[in-house]
Amino acid sequence: MSKTRIFALVALAILLTAVFTNPSKEKINDELRERAKVILQKQLNYEHKDAVEFGMMLFGNQVVDEFINTYVHTKNYYLFSLCEINWNGEKVTVGGGAFTKVWISSKLDEKADLLIKSLKK
Repeated sequence: MSKTRIFALVALAILLTAVFTNPSKEKINDELRERAKVILQKQLNYEHKDAVEFGMMLFGNQVVDEFINTYVHTKNYYLFSLCEINWNGEKVTVGGGAFTKVWISSKLDEKADLLIKSLKK
C-alpha cells in the first residue's frame, strides 16, 4: 500500500472514532452540573458544612438545574461538542468534549462569580 492510502485510512479511522465517541449532551450537562455544585458550595462559604449540604439537597440542585437549563447550550459538531453560556447577550464557550472526555474551562468560574454577584445585589 502507498503512504497516502495508509494515511487516508488512519485519518478515516480517527474521524469515525471521534464521531462514535463524542460525548452526549447529557454527559456534558452532568459534568457541568457537578462543577456548578462545587462552585455554588464554594460561593456559599459557610462554617457549618452540614447546613450547606442540607441546603444543597433542598435548593442547590434546583438552582443548578435551572442554571443549566436556562443559560447553557451544547452544540454537537459530530467530531466534538462545545458548551456555551449565554448570559446578558454574551456567549462564552465554557467547555467541550471529544473522545468520551469532557473539559470544563475556568471561564465557567468567572461567569458564575458574576452571576452570584448580580444575584446578591
